[in-house]
Amino acid sequence: MQELNLTGIKNIVFDLGGVIVTLDRAEAVRRFKDAGLKNAEELLDAYHQKGIFLELEEGKLTKEEFYEAVRKEAGRDVSAEVVDRAWMGFLKEIPAYKLEMLETLRKKYKIYLLSNTNPVVMEWARSPAFSPQGKSIDRFFDKIYASYQIGYTKPGREIFDFMFADACIRPSETLFIDDGTANVEMGKKLGMKTYLATNGEDFRKIFGTKN
Repeated sequence: MQELNLTGIKNIVFDLGGVIVTLDRAEAVRRFKDAGLKNAEELLDAYHQKGIFLELEEGKLTKEEFYEAVRKEAGRDVSAEVVDRAWMGFLKEIPAYKLEMLETLRKKYKIYLLSNTNPVVMEWARSPAFSPQGKSIDRFFDKIYASYQIGYTKPGREIFDFMFADACIRPSETLFIDDGTANVEMGKKLGMKTYLATNGEDFRKIFGTKN
């Protein structure tokens, strides 16, 4: 585990998939293939999507336009429910201890989410279904920065610059935790302290919240 000195850190920015939520890319690919997208393996990525999936995450397609694009790619009628279920295949679990960690950290730091994500996943996350306690994701962060709402995705610097300006935070006072190497490299380049997480990793020790 990487050694981190958190002296001077006032803000912590988390990624969602692979950091807070444990991902299962293979299951998402399988579900999209079952829906008729034979090239799902090529288009779906744990860090940065391609094609219509990227257009959705960048906000270039609305959710309804994405459904239509999936039907066109599949060459058949695919219900919105089937598409939503395929997206949710990405989400394997949210360890309860990570939500507890976020609540503990908020007592000392400003906590933000910066995620390449889409309206299907975020509608679920912003509902009581997100946690066993019925708390939506908004209850665990001071502010959420979702790529499809901002119009940019990581690792492009534009989404970082947007967050810095909107939250009025200094990169030098910020820790960024992500599971994408390119994303972490950009965060480091922009002056943040960074931590490269692995999918499903328990990284509480860097905050001293795990014995």
